[in-house]
Amino acid sequence: MLGIHLPVIQAPMAGVQDARLAIAVSEAGGLGSLPAAQFSLPELEQQLRLLQQGTDKPYNVNCFCHAQPVPDAQQQADWLAHLQPYFDEYGIDASALLPLQPARQPFNADVADTLAAFRPPVVSFHFGLPDAKLLEYVKSWDAIVLSSATTVEEGLWLEAHGADAVIAQGLEAGGHRGHFLSDDLSLQTGTFALVPLLAKHLQVPVIAAGGVAGRHTARAALALGAAGVQAGTAYLLAHEATTSALHRQALQGEGAHHTALTRTLTGRPARGLVNRLMADLAAVQSKAPAFPLAGSALTRLRQQAEAVGKTDFSPLWSGQNNQDLLQQPAADITIYLGAGVEPDQD
Repeated sequence: MLGIHLPVIQAPMAGVQDARLAIAVSEAGGLGSLPAAQFSLPELEQQLRLLQQGTDKPYNVNCFCHAQPVPDAQQQADWLAHLQPYFDEYGIDASALLPLQPARQPFNADVADTLAAFRPPVVSFHFGLPDAKLLEYVKSWDAIVLSSATTVEEGLWLEAHGADAVIAQGLEAGGHRGHFLSDDLSLQTGTFALVPLLAKHLQVPVIAAGGVAGRHTARAALALGAAGVQAGTAYLLAHEATTSALHRQALQGEGAHHTALTRTLTGRPARGLVNRLMADLAAVQSKAPAFPLAGSALTRLRQQAEAVGKTDFSPLWSGQNNQDLLQQPAADITIYLGAGVEPDQD
């Protein structure tokens, strides 16, 4: 269906990649992905141009389908009050941050027009699907449409509304949860429980995501009914990834095994390495402004902390299976995942 040689999709990872990683994966026979939500329209156009110049193989462009939150001035002020001790520590005037501005834009007609000029062969979505008219537009250039499901109900909904394949995102996965029918995380399961359930109930192919970081987990997912795998954490230390030095260091540190879901960093549940803010505000994380406003409140804190070598306020996204990550070219990681051939460690 996707026109690739290996059953491997590189997960789109906003903040830790650009077109170079996607090109390397596609050239190796997998499906490289570009996270469109992190770019302005001019930046997205530039990245798409680089993609088309860098590979003639299939690639994927991923977009977010979140609803823009309704601003709530009181909620924003209350959340900044929770953050005030940190603002005081770094000498930041919190009042200058209001009103909070969204850092991520949902898929819309302007983004669709930008994509249409390049006709990406695969377009994937997170947090559901766009409205029927926009989805029809995407399919007008024969793009294959993928989207993430965290439950069987979401998988059935995606199939009924036009997804050509469904990504089964288990609880192990790093980054933002893709749920869109219910906010109840207790309804969600691990990858290796979700994949066979979706494979049983859906007619479209199922792609396993979450906990797939090596050849054994990739093979296990295929044995359970997945047609392919999507891996993100496995690429965090790839040579072509733009993962920061602090993030790379944290992934190789003693605390890397401790990941958790949190709303404190963006306003939506996402899995990452536990840092100071996640630990301190775990009890009040439900009070964070809706995605993506909560992230805007942390921008200056993150920048100032990182400048002195601290990740207290940084989103260190990572899946649970992060103990044997390869520091290799992305092509070698792709081959390792897709063909079970371990790259040379020298």
